[in-house]
Amino acid sequence: MQPHDFWQELHAPGTFAEAGPYDGFYPARLRDGRQLRLPIRPLSDGVHALASLIINQASFVVLDALADDLAKQLAAEGVEIVLGLPTLGLTLASEVARKLGHSRYVPCGNSRKFWYRDELSVPISSITTPEQAKRLYVDPRMLPLLEGRRVALVDDVLSSGTSIVAGLSLLGKIGVEPVAIGAAMLQTRRWEEALGALDPKWIGRVRGVFETPRLARSGTDAWL
Repeated sequence: MQPHDFWQELHAPGTFAEAGPYDGFYPARLRDGRQLRLPIRPLSDGVHALASLIINQASFVVLDALADDLAKQLAAEGVEIVLGLPTLGLTLASEVARKLGHSRYVPCGNSRKFWYRDELSVPISSITTPEQAKRLYVDPRMLPLLEGRRVALVDDVLSSGTSIVAGLSLLGKIGVEPVAIGAAMLQTRRWEEALGALDPKWIGRVRGVFETPRLARSGTDAWL
């Protein structure tokens, strides 16, 4: 497959073998059984790899399906407002809010506008950009949309859990406790350690559309 071919099509259940070994792509299985081909990204150790999702490069069909599934899960939690994490989480969060029938959502940001307040920010790092020192901000004008509401904190992928922990910490500063944490992909279970260290209750509030494992090299071009 060419790089631009990933994330463009959903396949019928059972189209690809799920047991591995995997050569070229990982067939993620959605909750309804449909499959989505994800590229495999080798890690720096040369032995392990992860399946990758770049949601703002996905086709509208795929984005619609992922948002629809997550929205159904969040609807069961009575979510009244969606708060999205930058950068790629915003793509998913806005679509999930639409699926929930909301007229808007609350986007967090990494750039400080002049009317932002430093006390309404926290440090944040990402598994894809670990070397970049950034801060996570919430627009103070958006606080009335969050206070006293049933909030869902949404990101595109849960991997190390650091971004979600930053989001939870930011919400804690304004006295908001989300009823759910949503993501399209749960990439391994590493995030459980970070969320559990903050408070074990958060692990049970996570909702995802599909999960992917940590892969290990099996032969020259294959992964298990």
